[in-house]
Amino acid sequence: MPNPAPSARYDAPWKAVLTHAFQDFMAFFFPQRRAKIDWSKRPRFLDKELAGIGFGDAPHGLVADKLVQVCLLDGSLHWVLIHIEVQSQHDASLARRVFDYNYHIAKEHDRPVASLVVLADDSPHWRPHSFHSELLGTETHFAFGTAKLIDYAGRDDELLASHNPFALVTLAHLRTQQARHDADQLYAAKWQLTKLLYQHGWTKKRILILFEVINWMMVLPEPYQRRYWRAIHRFEKERGIMWIGPVEQSFIDKGWKKGRKEGLEQGLEQGLEQGLEQGRREGAVAVLQRQLVRRFGPLPQAVRRKLDKASLDQLEAWGDALPEAQTLKQVFGSA
Repeated sequence: MPNPAPSARYDAPWKAVLTHAFQDFMAFFFPQRRAKIDWSKRPRFLDKELAGIGFGDAPHGLVADKLVQVCLLDGSLHWVLIHIEVQSQHDASLARRVFDYNYHIAKEHDRPVASLVVLADDSPHWRPHSFHSELLGTETHFAFGTAKLIDYAGRDDELLASHNPFALVTLAHLRTQQARHDADQLYAAKWQLTKLLYQHGWTKKRILILFEVINWMMVLPEPYQRRYWRAIHRFEKERGIMWIGPVEQSFIDKGWKKGRKEGLEQGLEQGLEQGLEQGRREGAVAVLQRQLVRRFGPLPQAVRRKLDKASLDQLEAWGDALPEAQTLKQVFGSA
């Protein structure tokens, strides 16, 4: 096949967006269960605890595995646990594995556990939803909630119009599967979904996280990826914004190359939580420093040190204050 695209990787993108937008995940895939959760109490992600309840190597096709602590609205229990799996390939042992995890998590934490599975494979007929065993009159029956991504195939207009970020993630996953390594088709789909990010009125943080999801899930050959970066820079320049600048691109690309060698999940999590944040901060320092020098001349060492130590939020606040400031002191206070 001409212009073959690299193999898609779904694990890290799903984990990243699950952590960022868990309530949206529940609203999109499991709305009835979402309505029973008290969202005034912030969910806690217990990934380290989940890692300690493993059963050897990661099973075939498992792309995301999350354990979340939530409270219920009815007050019947102070908090409960939700175990989530995203399964990208047919696995005959899935139902038994979900049962095993549910049992061991409940035993470890002495709390009830709800198990939810997103079936992200491309088979319309594989729909496991329960585990059953019987021996000499002793029976075990365990049922769990499921959502099937392929059920959203052919509903592009609905997904494109949805404000829920998991509509976009679902589209990215389905279109990556549908492209089947055709780089031209994948590029067209990736560029359409990237432009869609800017049309929902989402926060900058959400746009950047979902951009990461799209960029890492819909993996393009390097010539197509370079073309993709150029298209983004032109698109942002036309709209007078610079959210995915050269510094962010550098950190994303470094994380992508590292991920290909060491495992995409680790590469993306580091890129998202560390590299991308560091890239945005360093980029903000460089931009603000140039603006200050152009406005006030060479900067005192005290100001440079303050810039070097500042958080991204503080840098953005100083940038907002700059247009109306007449002196450095009005920008930095006592600096």
